[in-house]
Amino acid sequence: MNKNRIQQIENRIIRIKDLLTKMGPMRPGSLTQQYKHPKEKKGSYWQLSYTRGMRGRSQYVRPEWVAEIRKQIKTYKKFKSLIDEWVDLGIEVSKLRMQLDKKKSAE
Repeated sequence: MNKNRIQQIENRIIRIKDLLTKMGPMRPGSLTQQYKHPKEKKGSYWQLSYTRGMRGRSQYVRPEWVAEIRKQIKTYKKFKSLIDEWVDLGIEVSKLRMQLDKKKSAE
């Protein structure tokens, strides 16, 4: 059973690597619409906020770039999700290999 599971995990890791190589431009953060006068909802502008290297940053975004930035943020979230899955699978396969090795040593 463990050998089958290891093979399944290795196949999934290969698929994850393939998906990662096909990803386009990405960037972290959240995009929000802000207002110079919030009570009247006047003077709106778009702001991208993110943390990188333990430093918070924010950047103004022109309205014509909002759709592209949203797409890049979505790509980044997918990237992070795939990386987390890859790490989890790596941990699982490592544990399974240690169990198999332990069983072989006991025999």
